[in-house]
Amino acid sequence: MEIDGSSTPWRGMEIESAGTPLRPFARALPSPGPNELLIAVSACGVCRTDLHVLDGEIPAHYPIVPGHEVVGHVIALGDDVTGFTIGERVGVPWLGHTCGTCPYCRSQRENLCDTPEFTGCTRDGGYATHIVADAHYCFLIPDIFSDVEAAPLLCAGLIGWRALRLAGDGHTIGLYGFGAAAHIIAQVAIWQGRTVFAFTRDGDTESQDFARSLGCAWAGSSEDAPPEPLDAALLFAPVGALVPLALKATRKGGRVVCAGIHMSDIPSFPYADLWGERHILSVANLTREDGTSFLDIAARAAIRTVTQTFRLDRANEALACLRAGALNGAAVLVPNQEAG
Repeated sequence: MEIDGSSTPWRGMEIESAGTPLRPFARALPSPGPNELLIAVSACGVCRTDLHVLDGEIPAHYPIVPGHEVVGHVIALGDDVTGFTIGERVGVPWLGHTCGTCPYCRSQRENLCDTPEFTGCTRDGGYATHIVADAHYCFLIPDIFSDVEAAPLLCAGLIGWRALRLAGDGHTIGLYGFGAAAHIIAQVAIWQGRTVFAFTRDGDTESQDFARSLGCAWAGSSEDAPPEPLDAALLFAPVGALVPLALKATRKGGRVVCAGIHMSDIPSFPYADLWGERHILSVANLTREDGTSFLDIAARAAIRTVTQTFRLDRANEALACLRAGALNGAAVLVPNQEAG
């Protein structure tokens, strides 16, 4: 039951039903159950997946508090929690729980679990002052990053990392859609010694300049041919029409990795564009090992996340900016940010 927010400690923004704007709520503070943490949220990144939840394009449990790039401090431990202490800074990602018993979980592919739970989709997320999370799926955050800097790493970074790993050892990497995920993983790939080309919407010179400022060797329109064929193309924009374009830009034996959880339909294309042992792959969620390995890499590579902060009550505005492509880098909600 919702009650007067002036006397309740748990505040946030939630989606009542698909297609409706986020609305504020105020409730009694939840208690962590067995193996759960109660976390005071310091920052929560705004992800394109939140738009897919808002628009009803992926299954969700409404009403739902969105947000799965959550950074905060542990303020209470549920029964049987090990490995965490009060006051520690932790991150909460998209993967919120898995069954541990299905064939995928038993074969170290928990990202494909048959009965998963997802933060900000099927369990309440981080567009709030507090969140309850399964301790088994939380990560300690490296000290090198501030709360705001760390938030985009929890999904944009993790999904980019999983996509880059699926790309294999190729030297020349193309990134289609240069937003939150691409600006992080471009830095990782360049740190690894790879050559990175950035593809944006036609005429988006601001994003192209941004990509070059981070070390990309070339930046241009998604319609343009790159300076040389790609070993792999990573697609972060949820636009199916980019798949045939990326295939044309990819050399024989190369890979096109679709990194979004939702994408518009892929149009037909000639078999000749796929021939030559080219591969089309998709990224599904993440594993906990993706999280621990990526956060280690991000710290060692001193990744710089570019962010724009919003107050919690401006979550609808942040999502609108994301939808319009009006952000360089990532939007981050800060619950304790002062009005002004």
